[in-house]
Amino acid sequence: MLAALVIVTASACTGPDEGSPSPARSTQSPVGPTSSAGATSSAPSPSTPPTATPSAPPAPTSAAPPPPSPASIPDAWRGIDVTRLPTTRQVVALTFDAGASDTGVRPILDTLTRYHVRATFFVTGAFARAFPDAVRAITAAGHPIGNHSDTHPDFTVTTTAQIQAELAAAERSIVALTGVPAKPLFRFPYGARTVLDIQVVNAAGYIPFRWTVDTLGWKGTSGGVDAATVLQRVLDAAQPGQIVLMHVGANPTDGTTLDADALPAVIEGLAARGYTFVDLREMLG
Repeated sequence: MLAALVIVTASACTGPDEGSPSPARSTQSPVGPTSSAGATSSAPSPSTPPTATPSAPPAPTSAAPPPPSPASIPDAWRGIDVTRLPTTRQVVALTFDAGASDTGVRPILDTLTRYHVRATFFVTGAFARAFPDAVRAITAAGHPIGNHSDTHPDFTVTTTAQIQAELAAAERSIVALTGVPAKPLFRFPYGARTVLDIQVVNAAGYIPFRWTVDTLGWKGTSGGVDAATVLQRVLDAAQPGQIVLMHVGANPTDGTTLDADALPAVIEGLAARGYTFVDLREMLG
């Protein structure tokens, strides 16, 4: 049984792929990570994941419109922004946001291929249009792509009609390149959302996925982070169903791609602790 939503202030993810958040408003109450035990969410039992086998050493509307009509997604996944996958098995989902730069895409894909690991990528429509070859390469490598909005606005200061337009525009751009729907995978820009925002996204056929840990690799060396920091943050937060947030873009100040740099050590470190890797689409069964 899913736990009730806990109402808290949403935290914003402001990595190099994301830009600056819009000014805060809201007549809607923000919602924090949904949990049934700590920071977890309950949902149907996932299917058995593959084992990681490293080949190397280890338009404006009214302020408070009525909730939209529900879409055809399972009730167990409705009304939540998934913070941790609902499983007791030692599986981890590596996820990568893509919005402004494709600098890390090729090294990330090369690493995932070398270690036979599947990951999930959340791309904006603008990214898809700017870097079509990168999006095609992600799909060709067998990794699912989710919707990360079209232009990466803060949904908590965006109308329902504008959110719907953002979702539709990004979906069109992704499908035009991949031939595969991004639905039902979605991630809120900045991680910012309200109860109504989740309802709007659900009504459009999407399940929002948050994260268990943000590596902070997007801060770059100019922000006091290095690849060792990225690795340690992931290992310190390791738990069954962990969702790891990483980015494909380079830091705009120093040009570093710390998530791409740390990825081999992240995979080896988690595998050494007995974890295997899943993509989010397969977890939906």
